[in-house]
Amino acid sequence: MKHTKHSTLPRPRGRGRGPAHGIGRTLALVLPVVLVLSGTLAVTRVNWTGSPSSSVLAAASEELSPRTATRAPQDLLRDRLLLELQEKDPGVALTDLQRAVNGRPSLAKHCVSIARALGRAAVRLYGPSRAQSYARPVCDTSFASGVAAQHR
Repeated sequence: MKHTKHSTLPRPRGRGRGPAHGIGRTLALVLPVVLVLSGTLAVTRVNWTGSPSSSVLAAASEELSPRTATRAPQDLLRDRLLLELQEKDPGVALTDLQRAVNGRPSLAKHCVSIARALGRAAVRLYGPSRAQSYARPVCDTSFASGVAAQHR
């Protein structure tokens, strides 16, 4: 039996397989992360409410003057809901607040202050007893605490 040497050079270990191997390994590590993040972002952009409008704020933003377009979204929402509270009732405004927060989760941190403002406005318009009758668990009990604060 004859022994044949294939190479007299020592074989490199690890990364010595060429640049394509290094690129493949990098892609194998990075690609799953990119896919998960892009999937997560896609899911957060989907309108899960089932209503045809993408956001409660979209309708309000279409009829804004240039001066109000530079205001923060939570300020625009609060002003629109206060107007709605006067024109309709606090229950409608609270429902729309909940829809706005569900449709745009970044508004959640402002939900408490908006609900309190609605509670204070409801007391001025309807009195404490009637205003309290509209209380519901939107942003915990912030509407009710706004009513109580105004009533003191």
